[in-house]
Amino acid sequence: MNFKTSFLYFFKPIFWGLIIALFIIYGSKLGVNLTHLSGDDNVSSYSIAVKKASPAVVNIYSQQYIDSSIDNKQHLQPTGLGSGIIIDSKGYVLTNFHVISSADQILIALQDGRFFTASVVGSDIVTDLAVLKISGANLPVIPQNTNYQPQVGDIVLAIGNPYNLGQTVTQGIISATGRNGMSSSGRQDFLQTDAAINEGNSGGALINSRGELVGINTSEFYSNNQNSSSGISFAIPYQLSQRIMKSLIMHGRVIRGSLGIIAENLDPLIARLWGLKAQNSIVITKVHKGGPAALAGVKENDILLKIDAIGFDTLIAAMDKVAEIKPGTKANLTLLRKGKKIEVEVEIGELSNIQTMPEN
Repeated sequence: MNFKTSFLYFFKPIFWGLIIALFIIYGSKLGVNLTHLSGDDNVSSYSIAVKKASPAVVNIYSQQYIDSSIDNKQHLQPTGLGSGIIIDSKGYVLTNFHVISSADQILIALQDGRFFTASVVGSDIVTDLAVLKISGANLPVIPQNTNYQPQVGDIVLAIGNPYNLGQTVTQGIISATGRNGMSSSGRQDFLQTDAAINEGNSGGALINSRGELVGINTSEFYSNNQNSSSGISFAIPYQLSQRIMKSLIMHGRVIRGSLGIIAENLDPLIARLWGLKAQNSIVITKVHKGGPAALAGVKENDILLKIDAIGFDTLIAAMDKVAEIKPGTKANLTLLRKGKKIEVEVEIGELSNIQTMPEN
């Protein structure tokens, strides 16, 4: 073995060992958890994730004017408690609509001790979301990853201000996705988690092990009027909240397309009994008089197969498709009526923001 070969033989493992050691040391100085980079949630602490996200989670205090029996004047009194999330450096704060729905004044407290009076940019009753605005310098912003897709089993942390105790972190997993049973409007899916979400947590952040926003905490589930939630809580998915927030900032409201119908998922068993091939579709149970669908000739009991040649698996998916179409735009519906497939052109209307029925 010559000198050059011997040198390379001994030097190469030393060289790569030094590179790996420097990477580990440098990464730790930057606060990078290497298990997080690999997607492994089997870590002993989530302090890094909390440190990244928690400064952007704020306390929200709602106040109302209350008549005083002493001087017969109205005075501001605290009436509500919740949490919010600073979503960008311009001062936009995302929260639940029910947190600020009856407020005459909204106060926001940051974890660094600063207080602000917030203005309402817009709200959406349908998804229970609202956007507030504060003005301040060097505002903390919660980390966001638009490519993150929540999966059942992902570890999540809920950050908020339960019972006004101060900022609190609870830990759990994503128990289920696509839950819509808690939605009064039937127009959105929820993330289900066993991380504790108590009064005051509403509007706070649900984050993953990297500190990225996963959802907006909105409610906990109680059964049989008991005080225990049995580890079932719900959050509005980040992707949905982003779409709603952008519309509220741009328009002050959410503009949704509407067909003027009420529908429900077609039961696969019923479809087979009827001899229908349309397994993944919806059946129209009501057509509103004078609405877009009625004017186009759509009838009750028609089965909606496709919208602009695009099929869908669930009613929620169909409603989302319609909602994303700009009002005034024409769309082609593929229907099944008495066993025959027909095509209908309809001009999309606008869904009212106060609509609470699962209407398309």
